[in-house]
Amino acid sequence: MKCIKAIRPSKGVEVGDIKRVDDKTAYNMVGSSWAYIPKSEWKLATRKSKNTEEVKEETVEQTEKKSYKKGQKPETNKNKK
Repeated sequence: MKCIKAIRPSKGVEVGDIKRVDDKTAYNMVGSSWAYIPKSEWKLATRKSKNTEEVKEETVEQTEKKSYKKGQKPETNKNKK
């Protein structure tokens, strides 16, 4: 699999469009309209990034957990009866 990026507009394709195609298709497409790009650039374009607020909330929740010593039972969940 190869990642390619449009460098010229054409029918149904705008400049900067990124596709991931198999090697044979990429070999045929790359030239005056398409160029190879690294996979990391494709990942950045397609993956959704997490909000920084969500990450901060997760770290706060993790630090509030209490550890227990060997032989002691952990605190039971308050929601369970």
